[in-house]
Amino acid sequence: MPSRADVALLMEQPYGEFGKYNPTGHAAVFLSDICAETPTQLRRCRPGEYGSVISRYHKIHHQDWIAMPLVPYLYGVERPSQIPASVTKDQVKQLREAYWHDHLQQIAPPNKNGDAPKGEWPQLVGSLFDRTIFGFSVHSTQEQDDRFIAIFNDRRNVGHFNLFFHNCADFSRTVLNMYYPGAIHRNIFADLGLTTPKAAANSLVKYGEKHPELHPTTFEMHQVPGEMPRSGNIDGVSESLVKSKKYLIPLAILQPIATGAVAVDFLTRGRAKLPRTATAFAVRDWKVKAPPPQPQTTAHPDEAGSPTLGS
Repeated sequence: MPSRADVALLMEQPYGEFGKYNPTGHAAVFLSDICAETPTQLRRCRPGEYGSVISRYHKIHHQDWIAMPLVPYLYGVERPSQIPASVTKDQVKQLREAYWHDHLQQIAPPNKNGDAPKGEWPQLVGSLFDRTIFGFSVHSTQEQDDRFIAIFNDRRNVGHFNLFFHNCADFSRTVLNMYYPGAIHRNIFADLGLTTPKAAANSLVKYGEKHPELHPTTFEMHQVPGEMPRSGNIDGVSESLVKSKKYLIPLAILQPIATGAVAVDFLTRGRAKLPRTATAFAVRDWKVKAPPPQPQTTAHPDEAGSPTLGS
């Protein structure tokens, strides 16, 4: 029997000014046994590594997808022992810029002063500083992971982000359907033909219910406490329209029949039925394959204090 790993859809809550107007949030995919050699090159994880998060972003170095190691993606640090219990806004800025300085200058070149540039790259570092994330995972095999690595390392990685038909949820749908064809699909009525993170999660939950042999699980990663504004609830398209009088009333006046159809479809079919309980996920508690023991060193006084490998 082949060994198994996990592939998980990450449904990330909206935050900031853009999140106020677009409550659909962000979607990404966590791959427990695939790691990022670089942000645009994948490989199998080595012992002691935590996997990677891959997603589509808008205007980050013209790439279609970027992969990040799990711990930096969630917490802006390189090792679980460095994860902060809480953060200030200044600490978040410092952590992100430190990681950018060491690892991300190739895809986010410095400005004319040599400092970290403005732009979208902070989305790659410390996602849990900004929002709470829900995960929906199923088991995968080494063969599926190897196939995914081969395909993505070989294909052109050129960005053509489109909010309506080529967004982060569309990318997650493509990735998960490579593992399990037909697992994720658009909700034509509830989301007006768009792919949203919540609809993708709903699809994967239903797929897991039909395939219990994949051991589907749901988990939640809480936003890091501190000064950063709290993220908001995540909604689908019709769900946000029904909830918001700001948009619903004008649409009802302009297009009463269409608006009524959207509202009825949402109330009857569009409401995502996601699990009400989720296991709290903490990277510190996750048991990964132990790294191989490191050889001990001993110093020989006759070599000017320079240490050499002991026997």
